[in-house]
Amino acid sequence: MSALTVYPDDQPGAGELFTEYAEIEAQLSGIGVQFERWTAHRELAGDADQDAVIAAYRDSVERLMRQYGFQSVDVVSLQPDHPQKTAFREKFLAEHVHGDFEVRFFVDGKGLFYLHAGDKVYAVLCEKGDLISVPAGTTHWFDMGENPCFKCIRLFTTAEGWVASFTGSDIARTFPTFDQYLAGLS
Repeated sequence: MSALTVYPDDQPGAGELFTEYAEIEAQLSGIGVQFERWTAHRELAGDADQDAVIAAYRDSVERLMRQYGFQSVDVVSLQPDHPQKTAFREKFLAEHVHGDFEVRFFVDGKGLFYLHAGDKVYAVLCEKGDLISVPAGTTHWFDMGENPCFKCIRLFTTAEGWVASFTGSDIARTFPTFDQYLAGLS
């Protein structure tokens, strides 16, 4: 289940939860964030390589590439046995911004995006089938959990790919982790 919790940025325990797709999409649209659901045009094997994943979502990927001028697309996958999972998690947990869109489509698994817009923090739990497009300049962080398990298509307008400017804020440490957030939904 995809979910969105909207918090005052100084009250990480006082959020309002949304679980219906239309509610999530409307809340995020209000801060310029695109949220969509995609389906594959063919069944994918669990070990599908990058070319097979992109081919399965070719129409949707090409639509976004035309719409926003994306120049490159790739697939990133992280599993619980990855030897650098802790280092990757720490890197993404620090609040940062990008000069480019951050576009992620969850082919499999899940992850938690935190968007800091104005005086609110939007926690967006993305799962298989969810696409999120965070506009350039939006402060945010991402938590994949202690044992990450996801496969995502990423789209970029620049050849450099993922480039972050860290804010130096420790706000991410005050909000629930991925694992705490999931536990709170049950």
